[in-house]
Amino acid sequence: MKITSALFAAVAMSTTFAFGAGGEAFTDPAKAGPDFVVQGEYEGAVGDRKIGIQVIALGDGKFDAVLHNGGLPGAGWDKSEKTHLKGETVDGVTKLIGTDWAGEISNGALTGGAGKASVSGKKVERKSPTLGVKPPAGATVLFDGSNIDAWESGKLVEEGKHKYLGVEARTKEKFENFTLHLEFRTPYMPKSRGQGRGNSGMYLIDQYECQVLDSFGLEGKDNECGGIYSISKPDLNMCLPPLSWQTYDVEFTAPKFGKDGKRTAAGIATIRLNGVIIHDKRELPKPTPGGRQRDEKPGALFLQNHGNPVVYRNLWIVKK
Repeated sequence: MKITSALFAAVAMSTTFAFGAGGEAFTDPAKAGPDFVVQGEYEGAVGDRKIGIQVIALGDGKFDAVLHNGGLPGAGWDKSEKTHLKGETVDGVTKLIGTDWAGEISNGALTGGAGKASVSGKKVERKSPTLGVKPPAGATVLFDGSNIDAWESGKLVEEGKHKYLGVEARTKEKFENFTLHLEFRTPYMPKSRGQGRGNSGMYLIDQYECQVLDSFGLEGKDNECGGIYSISKPDLNMCLPPLSWQTYDVEFTAPKFGKDGKRTAAGIATIRLNGVIIHDKRELPKPTPGGRQRDEKPGALFLQNHGNPVVYRNLWIVKK
């Protein structure tokens, strides 16, 4: 059974948000409230067809939801048109509604109906396969939670027994060709939108920004998580829900320059977000805004501060 746009002619959901005024930024799930428990990813089926649903909290018991045929992004989605739904929590039950569609979420279970087909599913918590990967022999450890000695700027953020790297942060050492691993966590900001929702950025050699942002469930643009700002959108939006620890794994080759200083070859990056390739040998034809360098090499790793409490851990780099 194919889930078609005719079957799910959904309530429209805008994916263009303003730099809106928001609310609190939560970093502790225990204090994030009941909407946080509902938001997240669900796997299930409509009849005999597997589906994945991403539920995005908007604050005050309101939600947007995105349904994917075949499963969640990176876990079965067939890349067909996504179906958008609206949700609201009433008396402890979250109802999701689209044309010819009615479902509800209660205690982590998804139930409902679509036409004559029943809907069922449950909440899942996906983790990156590279989460916690240890630095290999010969790696330069940039941050392991013990100190910020490798950083020109940066701060230790203490949460109980854990210490994370806060932004902004720029390495003292400059790099050229490398393999990079880092882990990041965006805050839960349900009342914020767009660029005001968990914003930071990973700048390769201080001049190419790959966005760090809470873009869970969004379209996957060049200014959203995984996008190389102003250059290329990710091949797939692999952003996980806010407060999830997520990973970037990067293979980077610096641009080349002639004796006159003019660029003769673009930089190239292969980037995995949460273990899935989102940029495959992507050429970087120009620097992006916000970094310290313009058409130069080598350069620092720069983690941008955009006023949101984004934190990092387990950063290491292997120079080539």
